[in-house]
Amino acid sequence: MAAHFGRLRKGATTTAVAAVAVAALSASQAPGVTTDGLGRQAAGAAQPSGDAKTGGEGGGATGDSPYYTDLPPLKSPNPSPSASPTSGTTVSVGEAEAGIPATVLDAYKKAEAELRASKPGCNLPWQLLAAIGKVESGQARGGRVDASGTTYSPILGPKLDGNGFALIADTDNGAYDGDPAYDRAVGPMQFIPSTWEWAGRDGNGDGKKDPNNVYDAALAAGHYLCRFDRDLSVQSQMNAAILNYNNSTEYLNTVLSWLEYYRKGTHEVPDGTGTLPSHSSNSDPGASPSPTTPATPSTPGTPSAPSTPKPGSGGSTSPTPKPPTPSSPAPSPTPPTPTQTVDHLEDANTGKLTATAGSAFGTKVAVRAESKASKGVAKVRVRFTIIGDTDATFTGGESVATVVTGSAGTATAPALVAGEKTGDFTVRATVVGRVLGGLDYTATVTPRQADTLTRTSDTALTCVPGGEFADQVELKATYKGAVAGKVAATATLIKSADDATENDKGPYFKDADGKTIRTLTDLTTDADGVLKLPKLYADDATGTFLLRVNTTGGAVLTVELKVAAAAS
Repeated sequence: MAAHFGRLRKGATTTAVAAVAVAALSASQAPGVTTDGLGRQAAGAAQPSGDAKTGGEGGGATGDSPYYTDLPPLKSPNPSPSASPTSGTTVSVGEAEAGIPATVLDAYKKAEAELRASKPGCNLPWQLLAAIGKVESGQARGGRVDASGTTYSPILGPKLDGNGFALIADTDNGAYDGDPAYDRAVGPMQFIPSTWEWAGRDGNGDGKKDPNNVYDAALAAGHYLCRFDRDLSVQSQMNAAILNYNNSTEYLNTVLSWLEYYRKGTHEVPDGTGTLPSHSSNSDPGASPSPTTPATPSTPGTPSAPSTPKPGSGGSTSPTPKPPTPSSPAPSPTPPTPTQTVDHLEDANTGKLTATAGSAFGTKVAVRAESKASKGVAKVRVRFTIIGDTDATFTGGESVATVVTGSAGTATAPALVAGEKTGDFTVRATVVGRVLGGLDYTATVTPRQADTLTRTSDTALTCVPGGEFADQVELKATYKGAVAGKVAATATLIKSADDATENDKGPYFKDADGKTIRTLTDLTTDADGVLKLPKLYADDATGTFLLRVNTTGGAVLTVELKVAAAAS
């Protein structure tokens, strides 16, 4: 990566072994481009890093900028399932290095979901985006992003001026990287401006394509890796995609190491608390990149003047002390993010959550993020999650929705839409990036109802003993004058108007085996509110009999059935 490295050195130090390992890559570079010992483009004629629109590989997405070389711990995350306090979902808890800041992790998973829908043959795993994000920017400097996913300060690489890196003259007039002379890699996924210009995506739906936004950058990286109809489940094609991103064997191996590590288990950590790497591909071993500011060469301190021997010291001259080692000033304390100032969630006048199956809830869940002083906190991501045995969703069909709090600290979930399953479920609100208790709301889905039943025909229903009724009973259900579709109903042949128990003689239905039954359950009106009963048959009893149909919601209709011998 490029944003954090202090003094940049031409031909960054590396071992002879690494140099030999990547020498073979020179042959795969674009014509006229040489490489240094790290497989990066060496200083040469100013040129863009390949025409990615036409498939040129060149310096890839990053211009082969520097990156973090820290490797994951030898000990695997050894995941143990547990419930996330922020999302309510099962996650793995393990080594600190396995923790990924909540918003950054959300961005990777959203990008994977979008690619799964738009390019299913690519088989992009979100862990690959996490591995690249780790080596490029330390997961956006440990998750130093705001509620929309934008870094609090730009992540910029060194000038690609040929001084130890590729020579890429300015292509964006400084629009993305602030440098009108040379390009720099930009953002948590370290895109050079010329690549971002065509590869950029809007991953958070705000109408902008910002390389410093982790949602935009993660989605762009996913599309970049999935180019050329690659199938990333094939190792050779995944390797090609990674090398296309940054053309270095060491880079490839580092990314694959983190990919394998994250596949063994990760867990969500609060934004701003991620573990920062400490070694980079362009610095001496042990160099510590700055986690908070863009790369700017530090100004050496002024050496102290040599001490002068005191008079009367016998004329002896003490050795001239060495000047102190230049040091960079201590970084200023970083103010807490809005998310870090949240102390709790409060209900924001959410009403009763009740809806009929298949309809929208009239009330939305609303919460307020508050500080310890009970003041609303703006620009905080609140996650709403539907929990329980239900097919209810938020508008759009999702069971999870993330909303950013407004100026008053309030976040309102999208409207709930009831499914066909009736009963209670829970909507849980939590703060993304904080380990805080959430708020639970009970929502209830009631059965569809009808308050009126009518026959669709006024034809008399008659039959001779031992015969079958020529007409089937057909009814229509309405509720408050509107069609009542998918309403549950029961039909019973009863003894009398005053005795609704099942009759034991007279007309009857047949079950699938042809046996006599006089009560039908699990009936449902169709989408137009119509219910057509099966054929009715008559035994030897004659007289007037009653069929009663009931629906949820209280609609009742009694129908007369007459059985009489045929006229002579």
